[in-house]
Amino acid sequence: MKKYVLSIAMLMAVAIGAKAQFNLGIKGGVNFSKINTDNLNESTKTGYQAGLFARFGGGVYLQPELYLGSRGGKFESNNNNVSGDVKFTTLNVPLLLGGRIVGNDKVNLRVMAGPIYSYNLDKSQNFTAQFNSAYVDFGNYKKSTLGYQAGAGVDIGAITADVRYEGNLTKINDSYGQRPSLWAVSVGFKIF
Repeated sequence: MKKYVLSIAMLMAVAIGAKAQFNLGIKGGVNFSKINTDNLNESTKTGYQAGLFARFGGGVYLQPELYLGSRGGKFESNNNNVSGDVKFTTLNVPLLLGGRIVGNDKVNLRVMAGPIYSYNLDKSQNFTAQFNSAYVDFGNYKKSTLGYQAGAGVDIGAITADVRYEGNLTKINDSYGQRPSLWAVSVGFKIF
């Protein structure tokens, strides 16, 4: 009986402590993305991201997010007669593990890393005629990718700001070794 009472008391203490260290918020920002390929020159596209985040914990925390974003890339051959442009609208679900480096509950500097799942909701692409004939399967993109994010952030009261790098573990097109990557800068507000 003592074990059960002690177990329930410990669970209640953890639940009360976890409730005190929970944040829910909104975030938005800009990203600079490109799609790395095996045999073309790539350049970045500017996109956006906007959505929700939750944070569980204090010094060490778990932060799941759900946000809508745009990303893509521009492609060009070495002789400049073949070019293309791709833009995706994606639903992104990162699950980040983070930790406070310095600071307290009001002002702190932190780092985070974790996996991200991205689902392509929409795609727009524009390739030159020479591009379409030279790279037949280039635009056959998968509907989802699995990647990783790593970065740093700062919290000042209810305001939060992050800088992150995102890479991909899976190719978005198997035929040409394409892997999307991006740098993102975001600002958020903790609702509670």
